[in-house]
This record gives sequence, C-alpha cells and structure tokens, in this order.
Amino acid sequence: MELKSIKTIKKPVDAAVSVPGSKSITNRALLIASLAKGKTRLNNALFSDDSRYFAGALTQLGFEVEMDEPNKTISVVGLGGVIPAKNADLFIGNAGTAARFLSAFLTIGHGTYHLDGEPRMRERPIGDLVDALKKIGVEINGTLNAESLQICPPVTINAKGLDGGNTQISGEISSQYLSALMMVAPYASQTFVLDVVNELNSKPYVDMTARVMADFGVKLERDEYRQFIIRKGEYNAKDSYTIESDASAASYFFALPALCGGHVIVKNIQKNSIQGDIQFLDVLENIGLTVKELNDSIEVSFDRNKSILCGVDINMAHIPDTAQTLAVIAPFATTPTTIRGIASARMKETDRVSATCNELRTLGVMVEEFEDGMKIYPCNDLRPATIKTYKDHRMAMAFSLIGTRVDGVIIEDPACVSKTFPNFFDVLEEISK
Repeated sequence: MELKSIKTIKKPVDAAVSVPGSKSITNRALLIASLAKGKTRLNNALFSDDSRYFAGALTQLGFEVEMDEPNKTISVVGLGGVIPAKNADLFIGNAGTAARFLSAFLTIGHGTYHLDGEPRMRERPIGDLVDALKKIGVEINGTLNAESLQICPPVTINAKGLDGGNTQISGEISSQYLSALMMVAPYASQTFVLDVVNELNSKPYVDMTARVMADFGVKLERDEYRQFIIRKGEYNAKDSYTIESDASAASYFFALPALCGGHVIVKNIQKNSIQGDIQFLDVLENIGLTVKELNDSIEVSFDRNKSILCGVDINMAHIPDTAQTLAVIAPFATTPTTIRGIASARMKETDRVSATCNELRTLGVMVEEFEDGMKIYPCNDLRPATIKTYKDHRMAMAFSLIGTRVDGVIIEDPACVSKTFPNFFDVLEEISK
C-alpha cells in the first residue's frame, strides 16, 4: 500500500493557497445544466473522481459534456428535460452525491436505468429517496443491505417521466435526498410538494440547492425546512457560471494556523459563501483563531506565543464534513472538545465517527465515542503513527494536519484524496517548504 510521510512545519505558516472548486456546487450545476436547454459553461469546476463519475454518467446518458481541466471549465449542452439514452448501466464509484442526484434525475427519462458503485456505495443508504419517489408512482428499487438492513445501491429505475405531486422525504440521514428531488421537480408534469419529516440534517446544503436553482432561473416556495413547493418550470442555460472554491477543502488550510501558528489565505471564497461549511470559520473563531475577510479571499491566523486554543462543546449537525478537521485540532487545545450531532457521518465514505476516534487513539489521544459524536481530550505527547484512511479522502486530509505538528505521521493510501482534491498533498508540501 502506498504511504505518505507528512513533513512537519517548524515555523509559523505564511501562505496563500488555491483549493479546487466546490464539489457540492459543481455536481448541482452539472445536473441543472443538463436539464436546461442549451449550452452552459461552468468555470472553476472541480476535477476529481466525484465530478468525473458524474460527468461520465451524463455522457453515457447521451449528453454532450466537454471537460477542459487545464482551464478548470466544464461545458454541458442541456436538452430541456430530455434524457437521450433509453437504457444505461451507470457506475459512480463511491460518489454519494452522484448516486442520490442521478437516482432522481433518471426518473424524468423514458427507459430502464441501473446505477451501481464501489462496495462502500452498496453500504450507503438511499432508501428514503427511493420511498419518496415510490409514493408518487416512480418504479424504482434499491437493494437491501444484509448487514444494515437498509436500502442501498444498486438502484434500478424503470422511468416513464416524472408525475410530481405530493410526497414526503426524511431528512434524518442525508439532505441530499431532498436536494435531488428539488432539482428535478421543475420537470415533473405537475407541481411538486415536498414535506420533510424528521429533523433535516445539513440544512445549509438545502439552502445551497435552492440558491443554485435560482441562479439558473427557478425559484421555489418554502415553509422554512418543513415544506418545499416547486412548480413546473425550466432552467435557463448560462454562458458562464463560476463555482466558488470548496469550503470543505478550504477547512484544512483554515485550520493549519491552529497547529503551526502564522496565517493562511484561501483564495476565491468569501464569508457570504452559499456553502454551509463556511460556518467552520465561526468554529475556529470560537476556539481562538482570528478570521479576516479580504477582497476575494479569507485569511485565518493564530499566534501560538500570545494565544491559546480552547476546547468547545459544539453541535456540527449542519457542517458534518468539517468535524474531522476540528477533531484533529482538538488534542492541542487546553480543554476537552465535544463534537455532537454527526451521526450522519457514520454513513459517509466510511464510518467517520468511529474512524476518527480510532486514529486519534493510535496517536495517543484519549477519546470517548458516542452515537452522534465524540469527546476529545488534550494531549501533550502525541506519538508517531501510521494513519489508516479507510478509503476516505477526508480522513487523509484531516489527519495530515497533525503531521505538520507531530513528527512521524504517515498517511496510508494518500491517493484517496483524488475523490475531491487530487493535488492536496502538493499544496500542503508547498506550504511546508
């Protein structure tokens, strides 16, 4: 197995970095551009495993997709709600957004579609979305996972167009189910009314979906996060649509001063970002870092000689993808850190709650694990360790940060970062020079 030794940073960081375009916005814009009529060019698009699986699926379905990686642009010719292919077997790796979004998207077609992925994808629930679609007459079936007894991919859809109407969707496991239905709803034959049952997780991602829909010309009606009404309509193709830098990817560099001191500037992102993970900056301010907004970037700084890191007790239900980033800072705080509300993280690329606790313990950190989170205690003598990544890009990126402070940290399977940030280690190494 490939290993990556992380180089410690012996002096305060002084860096300005660029991170890839947002995965969440890229995949939403790809789907919506395919539904619009005409050509849309996405600027600063993400080029990673996830976006390639999504774009590849669209190409297989008969859409014209042009990917220009050197210029970070993706062009899509939308067909006004028509899916050319009448049959397709789609493989989407372990791309959760692609699985959920395409499952809803394919219902507007006419034909039989089969969607599958890597072994881990066959463990990731999709039953709530399947149930919501069945309630409005869609012929869709997932597969019962024998261990979890949850409906997961592979998914088969016998599509005859989407009727719309009233349905209910659970928000308990993932907001992606709701986002998927929201985006395809304008192409149903009648008004779509989506009632959310249970508490909705990751609410900022639903706000992001509504914002991208509005950017392409479709506005919805809503009763906070309880009900969404989407009337029949059409998206407008856009000559140019620029995607923000990925706030989740930026979180690792925002966090770096907490470990090394100094300051880091992340380009092409603002505090008024439509991405929910920008709220991680508030978490960093709470533990003692300084955040400053510049013209088209954000600067985070920390003086280890004058300031201290304080532990926090925080619910991260709406920004679970940044929980691991906080978890790797926590051992260096002066008081314990408790992270709550992230039970949904157990259903990601790996069980992130368990995996994070396991690897912190490997480093010598005392951790208490509970169903929806963990409590992490300060540790003054972290030890060298080889970190398992569980094929999870966020495990690799988060735990590499500890290696900038602690000698002897080695990351297993560093190539897993290709899922969302292929050149992550190049950027990190440039900072450490």
